[in-house]
Amino acid sequence: MQSFLKIFTGRESPDWALFIPAFLISIAGLITMDSFTGDHHYFVRQSIWILISVSIFFIANVVDWRFLRRTRVLVSLFGVTLFLLLLLFTLGHVAKGAQSWFSFGLFAFQPSDLAKIVTILLLSKYFSRRHIEIANFKHILVSGIYALVVAGLVFLQPDFGGAVIVFAVWFGMVMVSGISKKHLGLVILVSVVTALSLWLFVLHPYQKSRIITFIHPLADIHGAGYNAYQSTIAVGSGQVLGKGIGQGSQSKLKFLPEFQTDFIFAAFAEEWGFIGTLFLLVLCLALVWRIINNATRGPTNFEILFALGVAILFIIHIVIHAGMNMGLLPVTGIVFPFMSYGGSHLVIEWLVLGILSSMRRQSEIAS
Repeated sequence: MQSFLKIFTGRESPDWALFIPAFLISIAGLITMDSFTGDHHYFVRQSIWILISVSIFFIANVVDWRFLRRTRVLVSLFGVTLFLLLLLFTLGHVAKGAQSWFSFGLFAFQPSDLAKIVTILLLSKYFSRRHIEIANFKHILVSGIYALVVAGLVFLQPDFGGAVIVFAVWFGMVMVSGISKKHLGLVILVSVVTALSLWLFVLHPYQKSRIITFIHPLADIHGAGYNAYQSTIAVGSGQVLGKGIGQGSQSKLKFLPEFQTDFIFAAFAEEWGFIGTLFLLVLCLALVWRIINNATRGPTNFEILFALGVAILFIIHIVIHAGMNMGLLPVTGIVFPFMSYGGSHLVIEWLVLGILSSMRRQSEIAS
């Protein structure tokens, strides 16, 4: 009993400043799911996944994760991740045109969730070993190849949103790693010139039309932009105080598609309004701030870069998800961390928080 209590109050206690905002965000998602379905199917299953994920957080908190610094371990993890992504093309479950999941009956696993974290670990190791010569242009190319392999396999599923996340994480970690901004600017310039050349001289009119609809879905609210249009109605109808729990007409009447995953932010905003949404974003800000604070306490560059990479990952997910729910960004099927329905991403997110909590505890013990 005493050893059990130490996990919560002693030297092995977790980082509660990480746990509390993430847990409240999960509860917000759970309450929202319960309010727009009569059979409570999503509520019950998500409750189980939250229980499992939180348990994983506490277990991960007491593990010494310093073995992740080893090159052999990271290379093995990267190899396993690529193998799983390749295996999807033969054994993956096809849903809504994408072959992104391994289905095991009641449980489905999406390897791209794991791939994002493994990519962060690999880039953290790569940049931490080369902090002295990091300004060399070749490190942009080599690190970009690592990310490109993962992003390419995710894109081919096809999961465009997941591929964008992997690329954005790489770009963010390049920015914080100390790589020469001149070289990075050159890469951006080449990318922009290439995109403009394709637009002006290569793409046909119908291809341009598809891209415009993707970038600005509200331009076709009866076709490709229907989902985005319904989500903007849901967000706007919440006004200041919201319609109340269970009173969201867009979600409850199922005008709002994928209300438990891709558009849970809109469903929450409709019921809780501007005040509730502001509180949700404050929780997200508190979580990200704590992760960045942990980065400043990292004992080595590896822990620092890993924490920053996780912060970048969560920021990208939150910004893209909220942006597409408000009609500001293309609809790409990005989940809201800790809030959207699903066990695969929830387990990985809580596992990562457990790793960060353990790293912080180890650094405090060492000091």
